[in-house]
Amino acid sequence: MNRISRRLFLQGAGGAWATAGLGSYAFVFEPALRLNVTSYRVTPPRWPDGLTVKAAVLADIHACEPWMPASRVRGIANLTNDLSPDIIFLLGDFSGGHRLVTGPVMPDEWGEALSVLKAPLGVYTVLGNHDWWHGALPGMPADGAEGVRQALHSARIKVLENDALRVTKDGQPFWVAGLGDQIAELMSPGRYKGHDNLGGTLSQINDSAPVILLAHEPAIFRRVSDRVSLTLCGHTHGGQVNLPLITDRVMHSHYFGLDLIYGHIVERGRHLIISAGLGTSNVPVRFMRPPEIVQLTIGDGTAPSYPIL
Repeated sequence: MNRISRRLFLQGAGGAWATAGLGSYAFVFEPALRLNVTSYRVTPPRWPDGLTVKAAVLADIHACEPWMPASRVRGIANLTNDLSPDIIFLLGDFSGGHRLVTGPVMPDEWGEALSVLKAPLGVYTVLGNHDWWHGALPGMPADGAEGVRQALHSARIKVLENDALRVTKDGQPFWVAGLGDQIAELMSPGRYKGHDNLGGTLSQINDSAPVILLAHEPAIFRRVSDRVSLTLCGHTHGGQVNLPLITDRVMHSHYFGLDLIYGHIVERGRHLIISAGLGTSNVPVRFMRPPEIVQLTIGDGTAPSYPIL
């Protein structure tokens, strides 16, 4: 176990594990105290030789007390910096995801905690559905995600909403494209209005450099063309509770038939990585799907090490 892994495992745990049963593990230790670094190495099709990008990915922070206080957000940000990424991607859902809390963490608080993030090629984010649906916690008034945007702007984190930016490393360019949220507004039960514009986003790309697409929900993946080298998503929390067969069935019924849940997925040569995220929604429970920072190396010539679908 390396230095960072030891720090991640021990951070905040104290004596909790010694007295934890199964319930306290799922409600306390895994969601609030455990933190993994999950590493992927991938060279997608059409990725140019000689271009290697090291990225760190954070998703679904869901800031709230006591599960994800500003102090923990800052600790996660500092550990992310310790990985020395070239670039950092955030994938939305900064606002709390449930009401089983002792209080909110307001955007200026978690924004200040994230302001320590640093990477030579910048820090970029998209917004998530919870950033649109309500304020800092469910039940608090929504403001069109304006409070979240302002907090990210103050933290010097670039928000991409149907935008594409050209980035250069070692003289070689690539694009970072970010979608607006796909289920931003509830129109009626089970019916949402999205703010995503995939075609308009990709139309901003005016050369043959590879594209990394950030999108909160992975449902978009099957509409993404092979022009995109790699799609990065959150939203699912990797199922949040990882039980064989049961998790897949629940995710399929409650996430609009979604069968893209976690990990490195390859379909017809198109690559997707879904993060398990950091916080929780609906209830503050995780089981066998701990919070994670994703450490991603793109373009080192390594073939995919995860099952190809």
